[in-house]
Amino acid sequence: MNLEHFVEKNAPKNRIALLVVMDIILITLSGFLALYIRYDFRFSNMEMQYVHYELELLPLNLIFTLMLFVMFRLYRSVWRFASSTELLNVIGACTASIAVQIFYMSVLRLRMPISYYLMKYVLLIIEIGTLRFTYRILRMMQEWRFREHKDLRKRTMVVGGGEAGAMIIKELQNSRYLDQDVCCVVDDNGAKQGKYIRGVKIMGGRKDICRLAHELEINEIVVAMPSAPQREIREILNICKETNCEMKVLPGLYQMIKGEVSMSKLRKVEIEDLLGREPIRIQLDQIMQYVSGKVVLVTGGGGSIGSELCRQIAAHSPRRLIIVDIYENNAYDIQQELKHSYPGLDLVVLIASVRNTHRIESIFQTYQPEIVYHAAAHKHVPLMEDSPNEAIKNNVFGTYKTARAADKYGCKRFVLISTDKAVNPTNIMGASKRICEMIVQTMNNRSKTDFVAVRFGNVLGSNGSVFPLFKKQIEQGGPVTVTHPDIIRYFMTIPEAVSLVLQAGAFARGGEIFVLDMGEPVRIVDLAKNLIRLSGFKPYEDIDIQFTGLRPGEKLYEELLMSEEGLQETENKLIHIGKPIEMNEELFLRQLEELKRIANEDSANIRRKVKEIVPTYVIKQE
Repeated sequence: MNLEHFVEKNAPKNRIALLVVMDIILITLSGFLALYIRYDFRFSNMEMQYVHYELELLPLNLIFTLMLFVMFRLYRSVWRFASSTELLNVIGACTASIAVQIFYMSVLRLRMPISYYLMKYVLLIIEIGTLRFTYRILRMMQEWRFREHKDLRKRTMVVGGGEAGAMIIKELQNSRYLDQDVCCVVDDNGAKQGKYIRGVKIMGGRKDICRLAHELEINEIVVAMPSAPQREIREILNICKETNCEMKVLPGLYQMIKGEVSMSKLRKVEIEDLLGREPIRIQLDQIMQYVSGKVVLVTGGGGSIGSELCRQIAAHSPRRLIIVDIYENNAYDIQQELKHSYPGLDLVVLIASVRNTHRIESIFQTYQPEIVYHAAAHKHVPLMEDSPNEAIKNNVFGTYKTARAADKYGCKRFVLISTDKAVNPTNIMGASKRICEMIVQTMNNRSKTDFVAVRFGNVLGSNGSVFPLFKKQIEQGGPVTVTHPDIIRYFMTIPEAVSLVLQAGAFARGGEIFVLDMGEPVRIVDLAKNLIRLSGFKPYEDIDIQFTGLRPGEKLYEELLMSEEGLQETENKLIHIGKPIEMNEELFLRQLEELKRIANEDSANIRRKVKEIVPTYVIKQE
């Protein structure tokens, strides 16, 4: 056997054996040293009777004390990370040892000076504690020497002088695998400023972040304020981004409750942290009750919105979840994910196009879904401008065929995923979605199925959104491309979008267009600048921003409601209902048949026909 391997394998056992031997020596020494101190440090003054008692009972004393040390885990602690918990264990073990000794001395009717027990108790704690904490002290000395080479480590600022901040600092200081050197702490509490957390000074409040980052040459800022409101976190992040430092944030309060505060729980600051509103909070009780035990079908279930719908539905115990998608790779990915996360889920994954009438009706006939979330659609505005007939075939008639199948086979509710681009559309994709909303409205008036639509703005992180595009451009060194300096958009995260869709399914009574109050719109150029700063670069210096001009069919701003629709509140104050616009349904159905003929002919007149159906559609390209 390799000697080095043998030593490494048996190192823990060897350390425990050495610790036991040292404990035996110290326990023995503490008794005799207590007598020596009791008699004024003179052997000649010591009464030999007490020395005889100590020698006679030494084996018994050693056995009981070592057993107590085992019970108090003094041989199982990792002493290089020793803290107050380990110190309390040492004190507890020594206290129990002296108490047991007093007990059996009383039983044996052997008397020792009272001061002997007190001195032995103090000596035992000092000796055993010193032995165990020596390794911890040596480790700290090694870390101090290592910190002399600060140029090799990230100079880190911690924002938040509470419990979470202290735990993050502790982990950074204790771990030899992390390369951060905590230089300062920032906290707005004036009573804390000037004090120290584990040797790191609290040097000011949020107003001092930029100054301290410059003076101390900070490379990284860690925001450790899990219990702070999102608005306050966002204000601090807006200050931090001006420093061009890398930023990380502890996600939320639940980590504190569960005791999960650590560097592994930190995440990089994402652009959604800087959105101009609070995250949408949805009460899931109604959703869980509504979805639980139902057969649910999601079209486009492999896409950004569709896959998140599937995840949240799967978590709410449906009787069966059916995923329909035309793209096999997307379908395969979500299938494997759900199989792993929910092994007991009755999951059906089907490859199908919503444009195929026979295939869609066959799926409905076979599986009899009770709830349908229709997320299948072509959504890329510039691509659809170049292929308008495909947008109509897939979005309009894919929706129409799926909605008719839902009606034919007795589905209870049908939820259409729509977009703010359906309002006064300037592109074929938005116009196609407006027609989809009109299909939902018409079908609701002619069916026992409750048909509703959910309309929201741009989804951060979805396929084709600006966020992943900007990230990729920054990784490539720029430039970041923005179509226009004044272009603005409403934004929401994927979980928010899906929560709204699920809430709509619970609120639905039929015919509604649900609209999310998305707060203030965001300028795309500001979004680009923030993301460049969050990546540790300076806009226009390290990473350039170029304006490319509005693309065909693109608006400077998006709307969430048409002026005729009005607003009606729901139980969730951030979710509103647009009043359906009155329309001639018979005329609309005839127009749909004509639109279908023109689309199938790949006619160049498709936009003009769409304009007849959607009068608010503004054609910007012929």
